[in-house]
Amino acid sequence: MSIGRREAIVGGALAAGGAALLTAREALGAQGGGGRGWESTYSGGSQDAKPDKPGEPGKDYTPVVTPNGVALPFKIVDGVKVFHLVAEEVDHEFTPGLKAKCWGYNGRVHGPTIEAVEGDRVRIYVTNKLPAPTSTHWHGLFLPAGMDGVAALTQPVIQPKETFRYEFTLRQHGTFMYHSHHDEMTQMALGMMGMFVIHPRKPSAGYKVDRDFAMMLSEWAIPAGASRPNPNAMDGFNVLSINAKCFPGTDPLVVKKGDRVRMRFGNLSAMDHHSIHMHGHYFKVVATDGGQIPETAQWPEATVLVPVGSTRDVEFLADAPGDWAMHCHMTHHVMNQMGHGFPNTTGLQTNDLDDKVRKLVPGYMTMGQHGMGDMADMKMAVPNNSIPMAGGAGPFGTITMGGMFTVIKVREDLKTYDKDPGWYKHPPGTLARLATADELTKDGIKS
Repeated sequence: MSIGRREAIVGGALAAGGAALLTAREALGAQGGGGRGWESTYSGGSQDAKPDKPGEPGKDYTPVVTPNGVALPFKIVDGVKVFHLVAEEVDHEFTPGLKAKCWGYNGRVHGPTIEAVEGDRVRIYVTNKLPAPTSTHWHGLFLPAGMDGVAALTQPVIQPKETFRYEFTLRQHGTFMYHSHHDEMTQMALGMMGMFVIHPRKPSAGYKVDRDFAMMLSEWAIPAGASRPNPNAMDGFNVLSINAKCFPGTDPLVVKKGDRVRMRFGNLSAMDHHSIHMHGHYFKVVATDGGQIPETAQWPEATVLVPVGSTRDVEFLADAPGDWAMHCHMTHHVMNQMGHGFPNTTGLQTNDLDDKVRKLVPGYMTMGQHGMGDMADMKMAVPNNSIPMAGGAGPFGTITMGGMFTVIKVREDLKTYDKDPGWYKHPPGTLARLATADELTKDGIKS
């Protein structure tokens, strides 16, 4: 049978495409050390192979920092790293003024960060102290099906007061997560999640990260005055958090000028993606939850979209001293417990309305005639256990942000990473200020 010109062209294109795909797979498999090809890693095989020697923090990797959080401790038993998670109810403070009864692990919301090295054998015990059954899923990890943690599909549920044992060898590196996989809508909405970081066994020669941050992005439905998140919500998520903290309760990310900084974002929000924007620098997107991105394919951004159920790693060189904002750029995600169930009063001329209403309702104040930015300074009464329009103190007044907002503090003369260096002192001539009348006249500006 002869092959026509059209068939030959199509066949050649398919062959070229297949070769390109093979090249990409080989590059992904070899990227970042470890030496395992795409196919053997992707298949999750060799789980019973002899594990490598347990990786040591400070020697084999730079430990991650979980702002407002902690790492899960472990011990080594016969060459296996042994961890223990305890699922339980937790009284959690999102920021001063807002507390709620949540569900978490080891007395924390979110749970502690699990950290290990590619090739480690890990054994993780999960004890259930909740009033309901649960299970734990290792989100994005290659492991035997019976360790995947999906209740009723790959394992029985963990009943209250029971302890289950999970054990597997880590055959990949990157940023992953763990969370409940039983009655997810309820249990994840109440806070049952955490980060799982696996460092490469053989990092690229000469490659070193100075600061490595892990941050879980999540959202909550907590009506003003309520004491528990509402797990039945399908919209109206009004508390947005980084590592279960809202600004001004978020710890700053302290780095030294010249540091290579990695930021690992995980998103286990119920319904929303998060568009994380960083001021003053650009970064490169270096990894997803599918693995490391080859250096030739990394792209620069100042904003990274972190979809629901995904992780994204970015890296940047801290070369600009200052206090730099980092936040979700979905504007309602940097406020807290706001609502749309009241009229839009922007631009409304109230005249003496407030004085008249106060005769009937002492303390009454019409909200938002000129926007919401001045609400935090007014210190108006709000329902107990709520933080609408809270904002946070900054060096020049109230920062009119909340929710998914934090500050990266880059310093030249930093003495320790473990202490907040305070607000940045701007060198002369580098601070925006009120213009003088003479300057306006000279430059022909009419104000």
